[in-house]
Amino acid sequence: EILSGLVGSEMCIRDRMMRVTVCQFDNRPDYLETSFLLLAEHVRDNQSEFVLVPEMSFSSWLAASDKPTDAAWRAAVKAHGEMIARLGELGVQAVMGTRPVMDGGSRRNRAYLWAEGAELAEFHDKWNLPDEEDYWEATWYDRGDKRFSTTRYKDVRIGVTICTEMWFFEHARSYGKQQAPLLCVPRATPHGSTDKWLAGGQAAAVVSGAYCLSSNLYNPKGVGDNLGGLGWVIDPEGNVLGTTTPEHPFLTVEIDPAFAERSKKTYPRYVAD
Repeated sequence: EILSGLVGSEMCIRDRMMRVTVCQFDNRPDYLETSFLLLAEHVRDNQSEFVLVPEMSFSSWLAASDKPTDAAWRAAVKAHGEMIARLGELGVQAVMGTRPVMDGGSRRNRAYLWAEGAELAEFHDKWNLPDEEDYWEATWYDRGDKRFSTTRYKDVRIGVTICTEMWFFEHARSYGKQQAPLLCVPRATPHGSTDKWLAGGQAAAVVSGAYCLSSNLYNPKGVGDNLGGLGWVIDPEGNVLGTTTPEHPFLTVEIDPAFAERSKKTYPRYVAD
């Protein structure tokens, strides 16, 4: 196991519940600031401590175009840096998402964990990259190094599968073995396939024995990019605890990490490979 981003003090996982927030986030340039402010209002009203934002949420969706440019990539890197510097305005203890980065001349889509009072933890670069209409990701950036490591928020280990990676269930299985109670799936996925993605999230939760949290980018159908929304929270047995909608783009749920810990000892998680 590779463990990075240790944040906060060690404590018994059985001693605490968590209030977590997922969202469908409108990243159109004219709407991004409003989306951020509405998210801040929601998490304050619902006393959330952990927020998952979508894949590359703080700029336009680069991979909608099949013609990458250095200027657009640099602008997206800058935009994400500026918004991550503002995450304290949300009033929560931790935020997870992904952002575009340059690593030794290589473009990457990198997962991060922002935590109050700590340095930004970066712990996974996207490995499974699609390349098709509206999602030209392999055209825009490079694969990571296939390290599916956990990060940690206080006493809770967190795994991440970035969008398409969710469908490779060996990653979820690996996070189950790493004893992660949370499996986060930041996404950029289209209209018309939200039911399929929700079913995949249920399977990932069962395979990992973890709560599966997902947030997705959202542009209204026929306006902007093909980004279909639907965030979710699913428990380790595959039960959907809640989803987001265009009318209710934010969802906060209380979860029990100890339940995920117990779930890992039951079928099908205990079965040997």
